[in-house]
Amino acid sequence: MTARVRLTLRLDADGKPALGHGKIHLLEKLEETGSISAAGRAMGMSYRRTWLLVDNLNQLFKEPLVITRPGGGGGAFLTLTGKTVVTLYRQIADKAAQAARSDIAELENLLSACPQKTSPE
Repeated sequence: MTARVRLTLRLDADGKPALGHGKIHLLEKLEETGSISAAGRAMGMSYRRTWLLVDNLNQLFKEPLVITRPGGGGGAFLTLTGKTVVTLYRQIADKAAQAARSDIAELENLLSACPQKTSPE
């Protein structure tokens, strides 16, 4: 059995990590749930961590990616810019994976099978 390799993409801005598969997954969960806290829970993150990531993303782009509705339990949603960022990231990642498919297959053949994690008893 060969090891499975997955290409993940991280985009840097001005030499600093800006956007990767984790933040994109968070945006997708937020869009799905309509809530910052629900998106964070779905990903096993605290509300504070989730909010900090959303705030970081909103500061990073010219326009916010996420807008919150005022009031307790008001919810949140992706802006058009947020939806565009998710779509563009997924397109770039798909193109990169497509371009690297044969190299990844060759690398997989060179890797030993990944040992299964065992839990301590």
